[in-house]
Amino acid sequence: MLLGLDGVEVGLIIVFLCLFGGILSGFPVAFAIGGAGIISFGIIAALDSAGLLIHQAIDTSSQAYDALIASGVKSETVSVFRYPDLPRIAEPVFVRGWEVALDRNISFIVNRMNERVLAGQSIETLLAVLMFVMMGITLERSKIANDLLTTMARVFGPLPGGLAVSVVVVGAFLAASTGIVGATVVTMGLLSLPTMLRNNYSPEIATGVIAASGTLGQIIPPSIVIVLLGTLAGDLYSAAQESRAIEAGCTDALTYLGSPAVVSVGTLFQAALLPGILLALLYAGYAFCYALMNPSKAPSVQIEGSTSEVVTRGEAFTWFAGVPVLLIGGLILLSSLNIIGSQSLTVDSFTDAGQTASLRTNVGEECKQSMIDLHGQEAWDAAIAEGEAIDVAGGVQKSVALSEEEIAAAVAQKEAAAAPIGTGVAILFVMLSLILVVARGAKPSATPAPLLIGGIGVVLGVVADILLIAPSTSSGVTVIILAIPLGLALYGCSHAAARLAENELIRVVFPPLVLIVAVLGSILGGITNPTPAAALGAGGAIMLAAYRKLRDQDRSGKVIIWSTFAIILSVLVGINFDLRINRSEVSFESWVAFFVAYAAYLYAAFGLFYSCWVLFTGGVMTPVVRETAKVTSMVFTILIGSQLLNLVVISFGGEHYIQQFLRSFDSELQVFLIVMLVLFILGFVLDFLEIIYIVIPIVGPVIYGGTFDPKWVTIMIAVNLQTSFLTPPFGFALFYLRGVAPKEVTTGHIYRGVFPFVLIQVVGLAILWFFPSIVTIVPALIGN
Repeated sequence: MLLGLDGVEVGLIIVFLCLFGGILSGFPVAFAIGGAGIISFGIIAALDSAGLLIHQAIDTSSQAYDALIASGVKSETVSVFRYPDLPRIAEPVFVRGWEVALDRNISFIVNRMNERVLAGQSIETLLAVLMFVMMGITLERSKIANDLLTTMARVFGPLPGGLAVSVVVVGAFLAASTGIVGATVVTMGLLSLPTMLRNNYSPEIATGVIAASGTLGQIIPPSIVIVLLGTLAGDLYSAAQESRAIEAGCTDALTYLGSPAVVSVGTLFQAALLPGILLALLYAGYAFCYALMNPSKAPSVQIEGSTSEVVTRGEAFTWFAGVPVLLIGGLILLSSLNIIGSQSLTVDSFTDAGQTASLRTNVGEECKQSMIDLHGQEAWDAAIAEGEAIDVAGGVQKSVALSEEEIAAAVAQKEAAAAPIGTGVAILFVMLSLILVVARGAKPSATPAPLLIGGIGVVLGVVADILLIAPSTSSGVTVIILAIPLGLALYGCSHAAARLAENELIRVVFPPLVLIVAVLGSILGGITNPTPAAALGAGGAIMLAAYRKLRDQDRSGKVIIWSTFAIILSVLVGINFDLRINRSEVSFESWVAFFVAYAAYLYAAFGLFYSCWVLFTGGVMTPVVRETAKVTSMVFTILIGSQLLNLVVISFGGEHYIQQFLRSFDSELQVFLIVMLVLFILGFVLDFLEIIYIVIPIVGPVIYGGTFDPKWVTIMIAVNLQTSFLTPPFGFALFYLRGVAPKEVTTGHIYRGVFPFVLIQVVGLAILWFFPSIVTIVPALIGN
């Protein structure tokens, strides 16, 4: 044994030293990781061939081992950590020689590249990284962040610590649009730090709030960290729970758990929403309280220059809060009373299949006992009773086809029970009403006549839906009936939009907010997966940036505005009409709807290409594409290099050795705390990409193979990494900020400034630890 250490331990130390040596060497990290894998394998192979690396493995042929297995202990749980007194045998770390290990590594690396990078199931999700990166960089380069910061400073500036609060708000906006920590910290540092220092903010609170707000991109969706973690978490959780089920004596995880062992990136986005908002509120609350206690270090600031009309408190409350709350509350109330609801007459042509028992009970004795231990005797007895009731009723009923008469009766029954007002019509007119109401509040001195005409159109539309539109009315007839009310409402909204455009807060905040809501709403609502949503975000960011560029050049942006309406029109037509024209019989209104949707699609595509041309001629698109390619290439190169490094660790038994060590602890809680501490420390010196692709695959089978909710585990890891990004002396966010901070701001200022926010992060972790429902409640309410 070399230096009295086990051969596998020496191998892990060599890999560790080579990795950090490569990172500190100055070579790009993406290539240093792969190089560290190759060099460490060569060193370990040389030492193993010289007989210097000896692994003390348990002697599975000994009587003590046989007696232990005979006592009921499973071989998978036997390790040198749990049973140190068992006889051992000395063997090389490469049992069959380093040549065989090298051959297996080359085969595995080819398979894994095909599986995870080139053509695997996760490649579609990984493409979302490219789109989100482009979305964030486009918004960053288009000066939208600058507009947001200036506007928010005018809104929050008069409050104690208002500039710091505005930085948190803008940081949350940028986090929801970029998901890139470095880009957010650098952008906020360049834009807000000089302004805060000029207004007598202390360097500590200024740098602390900027660094902390920048790291919100780690957790607030659409976060690249969540995307990359999610692609791994899904595979790790599924495989770990399958192994857990087999160890419990069951055939698969579905039998053992009673539910599929699945976790998706979309579900993780849902889970990350409330924790991200919680951290942003904690940051803003600290900045406000700090300003109250230290008014000289975070004074209120009155920033002039707004062109918006002055609105009284009464008018602001009425039109910005009171009436919108009544409209939304009325929508919710009428929905609960079934006055507003679905008018769909779609029915199944087959009967529903019968329900099975809540748990599978036709299992072996070992699996039965394991399931009782997991679910409880009461749940097992209930499943037995359910199974007996199903057997008495003749077994699980099979789905059978309905006759035409039965289908017609089901349609008639559904139409009789339908709500008087359709959900889609109600939501559409409520949204139009909100535009009219907010426009009235934004410019109360202007004549209300156009807005009243729009309001009349809204009322007429609702009345027409109640009196003239039945659930069986075709979509084409519905459009004709609602044409005049919609025309009146849109007339009012066109005037409302012009007034809203004159309000600086709405003009600056509303477009990126709509983009963020569209991207996140489509993911969180289960409408689509992250990749199409990311494409929507990238396209929307390009059009938004192009419109901003045209305004700077005093050119008309009507093409982009009409392209946006074309996108909305194509979506609405696709939802309400059957656009399948490849059927044997296609109705006239389907043909009309198809050509309308196709024309809208073509115009929207033209608007996107036009936006790209505007950005290209304006010198914005080229650096955006270059930076996107650079960041995305780095991500995928790190993915390849980390796979190589992982295979090296696996080849000499390092991964198995670490997992055995973790499994030697009886407490799952203790194991998770150890892993979280290790990740926190590694976050000082490793980027999140290296941690996700190198460390998580090694410890993942242990932390995802227990009873903890995988969503909670993943979000805790993400928040933990966010904390390590802030912690001195090696936190990455600190170096990003140090690179753009003026000379009068010292490193000591930055360290002292971020310390309270590190404590806030720890408090946030503690809150998520004691109240895990903060993570799980949104996925439970929304579902997939």
